Amino acid sequence: MGFAEEHQRWLGYHKKCRTGERLDRLDRGHRHGEQMFVERVWWPIFGKLDDLHPEYEVADWRGRPYFVDFVWKPGQVKFAIEIKGYGPHVQNTDRTRYRQELNRETYLQIAGYRVIAIPYDDLESAPEQTISLLKAVLTPSLLKTSSEGSSQFTRIERDILRMASRMNGMIRPVDVVEGLGVNRRTARKYINILCEKGKFKPVLAQDSSRVCRYELIHSFIDSEIW
Repeated sequence: MGFAEEHQRWLGYHKKCRTGERLDRLDRGHRHGEQMFVERVWWPIFGKLDDLHPEYEVADWRGRPYFVDFVWKPGQVKFAIEIKGYGPHVQNTDRTRYRQELNRETYLQIAGYRVIAIPYDDLESAPEQTISLLKAVLTPSLLKTSSEGSSQFTRIERDILRMASRMNGMIRPVDVVEGLGVNRRTARKYINILCEKGKFKPVLAQDSSRVCRYELIHSFIDSEIW
């Protein structure tokens, strides 16, 4: 599944989970800058949108609702990601609003979030720089989360993941049978387990509902996990 289809699926899922102001804020808030971030930065890093929450509601220090552009919670760690445009945040003539925004960011850190500010202009002109910086920030927490859950992959599951990686990210049960010397039932069993763990995605044959192969869901720290 490409980015456009996955983005629509992800956005549709979050809309179904919301009502009232939360839904309205998602419709109003997930606009050009936020979509650029997801497409030009997040997708190239992860190839999926799991655990990324758009227009995420948190309470500020006064207990009032506040919506963060994105919150990412892959486990025990949680990051608040804000897309910062030059006009609204630097030339803001409403000093009270500007002060409140800074206080919210401080409070988010008190509440356990790591706050990341993404310049809007860089999303347009230098997304590669943003990707590099974001990887540097996220990797330590990802490795910690991965090491805590490293037992989630058995030896045969790791072998299948490595095989899929060598085969340009696509694999069939027959490839597992021939490559690992297991029977077809065992191959399908472990491929289905890896689908449930979010590492494989079924790919349908053209004009058919039959699954013909499985696509590896890449992560930029796969080499550390496997």
